[in-house]
Amino acid sequence: MAWMLLIVAGFLEVGWSSVMPATDGFRRPGPTLAFLVLLVGSMWGLARATETIPMGTGYVVWVGIGAVGAALVGMARGDATTPMRLLFLTLIVGGVVGLKFSAGGH
Repeated sequence: MAWMLLIVAGFLEVGWSSVMPATDGFRRPGPTLAFLVLLVGSMWGLARATETIPMGTGYVVWVGIGAVGAALVGMARGDATTPMRLLFLTLIVGGVVGLKFSAGGH
């Protein structure tokens, strides 16, 4: 259950980081509210997941999901998509998966 919560929290991180530009410096109320709801949900999920999952592992997995997800959203919105970027994103995913499976009894 903690791992599922951590994954959801990671996807919520992708959400808040993706909606942040639409806030226009937190001057637009709708996107700002969406940002805050996603941010709080993401932090809550991370906090709850790390009650069971070791903090270092949980944080790195959460950041990894957020970083890869935000990069993919950026590429879908027009950021450069190069073989090297895809390679390094794949390496991040590999590291996150490796941490999940090396977390021992958690």
